[in-house]
Amino acid sequence: MFVASLSLSLLFDSVAQAYVNQRKLDHEVKTLQVQAGQFAKQTAQWINMVEGFNQALKEIGDVENWARSIEMDMRTIATALEYVHKGQLQATSS
Repeated sequence: MFVASLSLSLLFDSVAQAYVNQRKLDHEVKTLQVQAGQFAKQTAQWINMVEGFNQALKEIGDVENWARSIEMDMRTIATALEYVHKGQLQATSS
């Protein structure tokens, strides 16, 4: 009878330990799920920031290209005005 009681006691202890371990695992899983959700939100924020940064860089590039285009147009106009002005000076001096 003592052996059976001892075996039953060991079995109950093992079951109790398994239950405690399962509860710990459940808690860890829930904690990990919360942390994974927070990480996903943070990652989404980072992605949005990087996309915004890329868009800003594109806009800067667009402004830079626009400025170059305007600068080339202004140089063309300045050259044309110089040409016209020199032509007028030569016509008045002749």
